Amino acid sequence: MTPAPPAIGGDAYARRRRHFLEAIGEASAALFVSAPVAVRSHDVEFPYRQDNDFLYLTGFPEPESAALLIPNHDEGEFHLFVRPRDPERETWTGRRAGVDGARSRFGADAAHEIGELDELVPKLAERCERFFFALGRDRAANERALRWLQHWQQGRPRLGAGPRALCDPSDIVHAMRLVKDPEEIDILRAAAAVAGAAHENAMRSVRPGMREFEVEAQLAYDFRRRGASGPAYPSIVAGGANATILHYVDNDATLAAEDLLLIDAGAELGGYCSDVTRTFPIGRAFDEAQRDLYETVLRAQKAAIEAVRPGVAFDAPHHAALEVLVEGLLSVGLLSGDAAKLIDGEAYRPYYMHRTSHWLGLDVHDVGAYRHDGEARKLEPGMVLTIEPGLYVAADAAEAKYRGIGIRIEDDVAVTEDGHDVLSAGIPKEVDELEALRHEALAGT
Repeated sequence: MTPAPPAIGGDAYARRRRHFLEAIGEASAALFVSAPVAVRSHDVEFPYRQDNDFLYLTGFPEPESAALLIPNHDEGEFHLFVRPRDPERETWTGRRAGVDGARSRFGADAAHEIGELDELVPKLAERCERFFFALGRDRAANERALRWLQHWQQGRPRLGAGPRALCDPSDIVHAMRLVKDPEEIDILRAAAAVAGAAHENAMRSVRPGMREFEVEAQLAYDFRRRGASGPAYPSIVAGGANATILHYVDNDATLAAEDLLLIDAGAELGGYCSDVTRTFPIGRAFDEAQRDLYETVLRAQKAAIEAVRPGVAFDAPHHAALEVLVEGLLSVGLLSGDAAKLIDGEAYRPYYMHRTSHWLGLDVHDVGAYRHDGEARKLEPGMVLTIEPGLYVAADAAEAKYRGIGIRIEDDVAVTEDGHDVLSAGIPKEVDELEALRHEALAGT
């Protein structure tokens, strides 16, 4: 039986709301709205996925909901607006928490039906000076907030108070989301473990002649059977030259024994994302050219991981990877000249055109600024980032033996008090490990 994944407790959500309320200060109110339901086609909807800022502060998973946060308000600091219980609708679309559940299960100080939003929010926030709301993808919510603002401005001469303008809460919430608490790290580690098991199963099950989508289907199956809600993003399963397309998602080519297979696939568990990439031979072993480039990328990744520690710039792992990658490109003849000048002039970009890291959390490319006061942000304990150097040699490159080779190796890394913790450690990536797995997988074929 698959064990229950780690989960965020109600106390954690309460602590987050307290932090946010203290950050916005007195005479303020903030509204967060759920993600709108998205239609896939005609009357078929996409599986529902909650807005991550809303989820981070409330844990509430349902659509057609909103949270109003007001520091020290007489009627409560945390108001949750939700769909009413409706036995007939719940028979068709699933159970709802309702007003009672919003209070008992999600800790709301006050709960209301969503239909009361237009009546109650203008009253509850009318004596505040600042109203925090992020204008976003929900046009109806945007128009409602602007309508309230006009109402409050018209009432200021009478009340002597009322919000003057909309303030964006994103900087506050995203700074909070950037530094993970131990519960979040536990879930991210579990999500990485789910992804790792799926990647290793792919290394054992891939055969020449399979189609890329067969591997994609196996990954999705492995994610779900281990408790994930599914892929954290569209899985990339790229054989041969397809791996030189960074966000390749066609996943429909036939796998050839002489090629490498790049799999970039992560699982979403408890709302949190893993993001893992491995590249391995479709046949039994790397050929010489493949091995040369693979070992360069692996050395670059190890150097970048070693650069992760508190107090260093976010860019430090990228610069560490670049030095190794350029040295490797020089050694195989894909570049020539002085390494420092090649890095300064970005001569490596035909072969390495992306950054080495991004934040990871509720979003696979998680929120949080990469720069602060004009400088690269300093890493802090609790931050989680990917380390994913790669090399991609186009099919028309000058050096024939390297043409069409694409390699990326990616792990999920948490910054700790004294260094780093590779959350996805243990997923095979050494050349001898990968070749041993492939020999075993193809034995007798």
